[in-house]
Amino acid sequence: MKIVMATTFAALMASPLYAAEIYNNNSNKLDFYGSVQARHYFSDNTGSDGDNSYIRLGFKGQTQINDRLTGYGQWEYNVQTNHTEGGSDALTGTKTRLGYAGLKYGNLGSLDYGRNWGIMYDVASITDIAAIFDDLTYSYSDSFMGGRSTGLLTYRNNNLFGLVPGLKFGLQYQGANDQDSNNSRMATKSNGDGYGFSTSYDFDWGGSILGAYSNSKRTQAQQQLEYGRGDRAENWATGLKYNAHSIYLASLYSETRNTAPIGSIGLANKAQNVELVAQYLFDCGLQPEAGYFQSKGKDIEKYGNVDLIKYIDIGLTYYFNKNMSIYADYKINQLDDDNPLGIAADDILGLGMSYRF
Repeated sequence: MKIVMATTFAALMASPLYAAEIYNNNSNKLDFYGSVQARHYFSDNTGSDGDNSYIRLGFKGQTQINDRLTGYGQWEYNVQTNHTEGGSDALTGTKTRLGYAGLKYGNLGSLDYGRNWGIMYDVASITDIAAIFDDLTYSYSDSFMGGRSTGLLTYRNNNLFGLVPGLKFGLQYQGANDQDSNNSRMATKSNGDGYGFSTSYDFDWGGSILGAYSNSKRTQAQQQLEYGRGDRAENWATGLKYNAHSIYLASLYSETRNTAPIGSIGLANKAQNVELVAQYLFDCGLQPEAGYFQSKGKDIEKYGNVDLIKYIDIGLTYYFNKNMSIYADYKINQLDDDNPLGIAADDILGLGMSYRF
């Protein structure tokens, strides 16, 4: 059986690509989507060994206000199924991933606000394709504008107001998300006011070039952490990808300042990051994947230059159809066992089965 290439790049998370239309009437449309991931890890690191199954659900809707103006919204939720029903772990990992609403006006672009993908993920997304081990080097949730985060006001424009096909750009502002009176938000998951932008160009032969930049104010609590200096958090990234003829290749390079986390005790003053991935989708539904990821922390207090992330990823997925697949993913950790920051250096093998709709 031949599986369309769109299936390849939905291999990580539930996507509206698989959405089931549950309502479409009078210019109002609502799609429901989700996935069930039955997954188990094998590792000498007890923190990464065992069941890691979850369910992910979401909806994406839009309403046609007039012939030019469209309103839209999306919500996505994650529920871990490897926890007890009423124990202290019951809510761990259960979370809202996305939740935003916005307006789009013709070729002028779209504007939305809420919990959304940070602008830096526009580049990070090109290497975020592994079945399991997508420990990206600079894209983390609730870490400024690197991954999913709250308080994001995002403007996007495709094809440069309809003048240049393939040219896209985005602008983003993030309001401060500081610790509250109960200190319920970790310092490493906080942020001050920030801004960012991204741009990309898609060539008609399947290639793309991308770039992104962000700059945020650090909170007072962040400046008091054990690691990390300065009052700003700054990121930039650039990437290349090729997606055609059942082949997917992507690479990126980025540098971050006061963004890469060192556990919960600080943020690296600087990090240099490299990510490389390759996939090929056979007509029979078999898809091998390989990747390399490295983040080197620079000028870390007491230690100097230290690898924060360094691993090789080897994966294999078999698609029965666009909704059902099985997969294996092997993370070959390249960190030293006795690395000075005590970062886990064990290999991990993950096996799973996925149902998407």
